[in-house]
Amino acid sequence: KLFDKMKFSSVALGLLACTAHGFNLIPNFGLKHSPSTAPSTAPSAYNVLVTASAAPTTSLNAATLKKGSDEKTEEAFVPMRPPIDLEWDDIGKQLKESFGYSDKDVEAYSKLSKEELLETYEAMQLARLFENACNQQYMGGKIRGFMHLDNGQESIPALVSDSVRRTDKKYSYYREHTHALASGVDPGAVMAELMMKEGGTCKGAGGSMHIFDPETYFQGGWALVSEQLPYAAGAAKSILQDRVLGLSDGDDFKKRDVAPPKDDDRISVVFIGEGGSQNGRMAEVLNSAAKDNLPLLILVIDNGRAINTFTPDIATNSDVYKQGAHYGVPGILVNGENAEDVVKAGRATVDYVRKNGPAILQVHTYRFNGPPPADPEHERGRKDEKKWARASQDPIKIFEQKFTSEGVVTDEELAAIKKKVQKQVKEAVEFADASPMPPVELAKELEFPDAPDTDYNLKTPPAFAAEVNERTISKEKMDTIQEHIANLRAKSDAGEITIGDAINLAIHEEMLRDPTTTMHAEDLQAGSSYDIPKLTQQTYGQTRAADEIIDEGHFIGKALGEGMNGYRPIVELMNTNFGIYGMAELSSAGNTFATTGGKFDMPMTIIGAGGTAPNQSLGAEHSQPFHAYVMGIPGLKIGTAASPAAAYGITKSMIRDNGPTFLFAPVKMMKEAKGSVDLDKCLPLNKAALLNEASDEAVNGGKAVTVLTYLHGVKEAEISLEAIQEEGLDIDLIELRSLKPLDKETIRKSLARTHKLAILDESTYSGGVGATISAIISEEMFDELDAPVKRLCMDDAPVPYASSMEKAVVKRSSDLIDAVAELVMKQH
Repeated sequence: KLFDKMKFSSVALGLLACTAHGFNLIPNFGLKHSPSTAPSTAPSAYNVLVTASAAPTTSLNAATLKKGSDEKTEEAFVPMRPPIDLEWDDIGKQLKESFGYSDKDVEAYSKLSKEELLETYEAMQLARLFENACNQQYMGGKIRGFMHLDNGQESIPALVSDSVRRTDKKYSYYREHTHALASGVDPGAVMAELMMKEGGTCKGAGGSMHIFDPETYFQGGWALVSEQLPYAAGAAKSILQDRVLGLSDGDDFKKRDVAPPKDDDRISVVFIGEGGSQNGRMAEVLNSAAKDNLPLLILVIDNGRAINTFTPDIATNSDVYKQGAHYGVPGILVNGENAEDVVKAGRATVDYVRKNGPAILQVHTYRFNGPPPADPEHERGRKDEKKWARASQDPIKIFEQKFTSEGVVTDEELAAIKKKVQKQVKEAVEFADASPMPPVELAKELEFPDAPDTDYNLKTPPAFAAEVNERTISKEKMDTIQEHIANLRAKSDAGEITIGDAINLAIHEEMLRDPTTTMHAEDLQAGSSYDIPKLTQQTYGQTRAADEIIDEGHFIGKALGEGMNGYRPIVELMNTNFGIYGMAELSSAGNTFATTGGKFDMPMTIIGAGGTAPNQSLGAEHSQPFHAYVMGIPGLKIGTAASPAAAYGITKSMIRDNGPTFLFAPVKMMKEAKGSVDLDKCLPLNKAALLNEASDEAVNGGKAVTVLTYLHGVKEAEISLEAIQEEGLDIDLIELRSLKPLDKETIRKSLARTHKLAILDESTYSGGVGATISAIISEEMFDELDAPVKRLCMDDAPVPYASSMEKAVVKRSSDLIDAVAELVMKQH
């Protein structure tokens, strides 16, 4: 293959630089050499040529220094990363070899009209002049925090403006201003967002790195490198779900029972740098895109710098467009300094994705700015490279020189466009200046899409549920699932349903009630470990119920992309501790509603078995308090369920909530705990449950204690209850079914009776759930306490496997009995 012959590793580039400085250490690999070192001819097979010792323009080919009467000519500047000399014929060969295009197809993409060229120029000038204005506002103190500019890479927004439609989903990273503009987002709203104004795209809640706009389907602006990859894959999956279910977006961006047109060819576009493309998420997304044939364009912006670091210093292969070959995903490389070719190749690649499936488009560029404007850029060669690139690799200057010299456009026409854009940018700045600051109250309003006290029983299902179910679920499958549901309901009536089965029952009822509900899990076809996703794929198909690769971050990320596009994904974690792989995605899910200024709901339910039971014998990694780890994620509602009744009612409510929710169930009680559920009823997501109320006699005698616990602690407390009461003591046993938000009202009411508190906590001494609750009670309910809070928490040491050692780390019923006695008997 033509491009397989190119082997420009970091070592080769280093040797190339040596050669350019007179050390002839490498043979000819099809490189353009200076006359003093170059062989007379280069092999004709190598059609991607790298300019080593001469830039395509003459502005920096030599520098003349005068000292008195002496004149000295310096050698040409040799960039660490030479430009590529890639002609349209070379691009055409890639399109034919990798994408299956014919000569006729390539010819159809080979020309742009004058009007199209002028539109390309306008898109580039809007990007450049807008960001110049951003820099001015930043230096003037009107833009705060981090800001990342795109100067030098304007051919990418030109491509987007030309080929990507309003209804295509777009996911970018933290250098996204120009991508948003090219997608049709209002420049005034973008500038106002950067200037933290209420008129911004996200009401000033997002800032420079978080531009979102529902009307243009511009869905970020994401600040963690590479996190946007699975989100974009989930958005692409939502397009397939629309087609399968026969749904489309209404004017309010909610799903309606109107099928997409038969020729629906929407795509999802994800922007990523070549440095970020080395992230493992890239391989996962390529696998998913190939497996599901997602309409996904991966647009790689290759500026040769991972932040400031020279990418070949840390990556063996920067040819990102070849990464898809292993998965059958074609890729193409284009020269970002040639905006005309970028637009033409972009059209061909986008058309391929619309008709066939995923593809990679890598654009070789140079970025003129550091990551943020104030970055010192001490990395090797960066400052010299910027100076050289501004002079000789500017896509706007190259465009102007080429098309005016060829007589295609005139200087006057270009000047008129520039003047038009300058006016537009000026108006954007004026709009932002005039916009008010957002009110302080907005911050708390953006915490949750649904208020903590929402009654989920009052939420109505989509009117189209019955019609969608009828056309997407066969009679045989519907009969099977209805029989399964009837059997589970019969188990509940008999008091024999398990926690896992109760969650499975709730999931099926909600998936039938609302066909926009989807399912993601590992081992899904087999029902996973506790039957939580049992029969979901067999009933609703692979598009709605996805069996996932073994990486929780990947499928939590895809669920996030679905949730932003009108679906209600459920994610089952086989063990909640595996969610450690998805911390970035969980964090962003919690932030999304607020970061977008409330413009994007984030319905996503995560469910899994976890926690740490006495005698669990699972070792440290499976015994981590992940519920404590995620407590600090803003915007995330966190619940626990130690019984089938709690698991059923909370699951139904979480699925109906418009924000991200996380239900933890006790891993050692999933099949052991049995009981009945309150069928067809949702439970609140902000309430604890009083499981045992201390007798009036014990309260009046000062012999009652409030006990807060959750997960396996509920079982341990119930085991201890008889022994406590035999001693003439008693407890208010409160199950913390909502860790966040915390039900302070129920706790306060109990403390007003007992005035003593013990917390049987399934998390660590440092940074645990009990530590947070203890601090809240000390701050807000101190007057109700007659004794210090007694915390019975896990030790900070990792949980051992051997039960003899585990006793030193994990608290249990015997510890609770001692603690209650100590609180009552000890004088304070």
